[in-house]
Amino acid sequence: GMTGVGKTRLADRLARRTTAESTVEVGSATMERRTRRSAKGKGFRFRVVPGDNAATRLGALDEVFHDDPVDGVLHVVAWGHATPRRTAGTSGDAAANREEQLAAELEDWTITAHRIASMALRRDRPVWLVIVVTKADLFPDEVDDAVRYLSLIHISGAHETPEHLV
Repeated sequence: GMTGVGKTRLADRLARRTTAESTVEVGSATMERRTRRSAKGKGFRFRVVPGDNAATRLGALDEVFHDDPVDGVLHVVAWGHATPRRTAGTSGDAAANREEQLAAELEDWTITAHRIASMALRRDRPVWLVIVVTKADLFPDEVDDAVRYLSLIHISGAHETPEHLV
């Protein structure tokens, strides 16, 4: 997912890792690797791709979808509620409205979906995909609307935001 949707927080929860709020590097430009193992040695490995559309993100996408392909993808979205990030080298508060965030999520999904499809065509086994919606606590009365919107965008490939869901 794009920057600010909560990928690192989700990865911390899945790996059962606790990171102090003050030590979290927000908007990391490097790919993070996590592992979770049970006492019997069984577990899983996963990688968190940076959200910025920079060379590091593109390199990480190449790695997970081409060079060392993954078995599945958790694509993280926040239904337009991603935490806005400042442009590198700038100071002050970052600002973005919800429509801009929804558009950015759609653009990010389009890029990621093409990479997933390309990887899947080269594989001799299935690739799984889960769309993870984070920050639902910011829209508790609109979760059904979010599910409908995300179903339209992610499943049908629609490229326009239905007006009643913005």
